[in-house]
Amino acid sequence: MPNLYVIATPIGNLEDVSARALRLLGEVAVIASEDTRTTRKLLTHFGIRTRLLSFQEHNAAARIPQLLGALVEHDVALVTEAGTPGVSDPGASLVAAATAQGATVIPVPGPSAVTAAVSVSGFSGDRFHFIGWPPRRAADRRRAFEALAAEPDTLVALESPRRVLATLAAMQAAWGDRRVAVCRELTKLHEEVFHGTLQDALDHFTEPRGEFTLVVEGAPPSKPVDTDAATVEARSKLAHLHAEGSLARDAVAAVVRATGLPRRAVYALWLEIAGDR
Repeated sequence: MPNLYVIATPIGNLEDVSARALRLLGEVAVIASEDTRTTRKLLTHFGIRTRLLSFQEHNAAARIPQLLGALVEHDVALVTEAGTPGVSDPGASLVAAATAQGATVIPVPGPSAVTAAVSVSGFSGDRFHFIGWPPRRAADRRRAFEALAAEPDTLVALESPRRVLATLAAMQAAWGDRRVAVCRELTKLHEEVFHGTLQDALDHFTEPRGEFTLVVEGAPPSKPVDTDAATVEARSKLAHLHAEGSLARDAVAAVVRATGLPRRAVYALWLEIAGDR
């Protein structure tokens, strides 16, 4: 049976495309593309005239049967707008359907914003936790980051210029002022890799532009907590923050970071203090 080739394409610089990728893009019968305009620019640049077919999340249900039909007799390629299909981009549903049909799915590796950012971050790449695009709603984003507060592995996220400052601030609130590598417009004309703390990044990117990949150092090794002493400290800090009029979520997050106590325990203390006032 013919093959489905999952092909990585440049995230900016067209010179990053591999010779193998170009050969296959010219040989397949059809290319399923997340953004046909972007893919057409790549194909035109290298003189490739293969037929393009739009394949996005909103039209996947209709497109998959059409592509599976093509796979009966012909090789098909899958590309995303930029980078590697299926990594925070459409592709997984087509791969699963093609595999179920009996087609051979072959990866053609290449550019990826995730691995490119980790490679220049200065943080360990032995293990990293890719969290993709953070939730858009502030409350969902806060909960997601708080759940990762003790994660020791390097953390990697993607973000748009419209939300990057809110995401950096939420990371700082949940994780403290950790070190971060902020990678902007990787491989493009205005590429920038900024190293510093989360606060440094907030101060630096006052008018963010372009697409961002954020690489944040993991949590430091946890130290044994003297629960009795930590509870006394937590109660004192919470009482002070309550008197200052701090919001519950901000006060609890700050005290969790300061004492190492579980969030549930600190929140219970907050409710106790708030009820006594």
